[in-house]
Amino acid sequence: MLPENMKKVVDLCNQISNITYENLTKIIRLEQTGSATGARKLDDSDQNDIDSWMGGGTCFSMTWHLYQTLTDMGFKPRLVMGHKRKERNIHCALILPDPDGSLLSNSYLLDPGYLIFDPLQMPLPQPFGTGEAFFPLSPNCVRLVRPTLESMELWTGGAGAPMKLRFEYPVEGVSVEEFKHHWNESFYREMMTYPVLNRLDREKGVQYYYQKGNLVVRNATGSKMTKIEPADRVQTLSDIFKISPDIIEKALNILENKR
Repeated sequence: MLPENMKKVVDLCNQISNITYENLTKIIRLEQTGSATGARKLDDSDQNDIDSWMGGGTCFSMTWHLYQTLTDMGFKPRLVMGHKRKERNIHCALILPDPDGSLLSNSYLLDPGYLIFDPLQMPLPQPFGTGEAFFPLSPNCVRLVRPTLESMELWTGGAGAPMKLRFEYPVEGVSVEEFKHHWNESFYREMMTYPVLNRLDREKGVQYYYQKGNLVVRNATGSKMTKIEPADRVQTLSDIFKISPDIIEKALNILENKR
């Protein structure tokens, strides 16, 4: 890829690198509309207005924003779905090929939903290439493994911990219609029954992850888990994840009323 084009891609990734991954606005939109299709269309990223996002977004809204923006810039990104063990289409990302678009050309993985805000050059499988590539990101390093031309694996690890397989991607990608179908289905997954928040401070190399009452803070030396008491949840989560207390409280009340 030409240096000037890569700079455009990197600048775009940097633009969204401070966005929090969160399902709170997703929970609110589903409650407001009563349907996944309505909730998805209410998502401001569907209209590509990043400045209007209520706070953050899940992998679908962040990936869709990148897809639209890169397409508008003249690139030809591919929407790809991620599989995790027996769970199919549980995650999504983008593959950005060089202009010739062949399977053997340089391509890059963009995975903002997993807080990877760097374009990662995909390895080619043997015998065309090494079959894998390592990226010493902080606090989580990444390894891409390409067993075949048609597939790729995402592995991550950090602070001496063993690398773990996170997702498998069929690199051919899916159509916009199929992507939106999986986006709709995501509104009814188990993870929508509790708050999930994830934010990366790239400057400090610190990741903040909250789920089911527990906050994990991870840096280059390791991770620490802290339980957040219910009375402190709204303000603590607002301070850490840069989301309005009103949004946090509204989503938590919706979840509480559904129990």
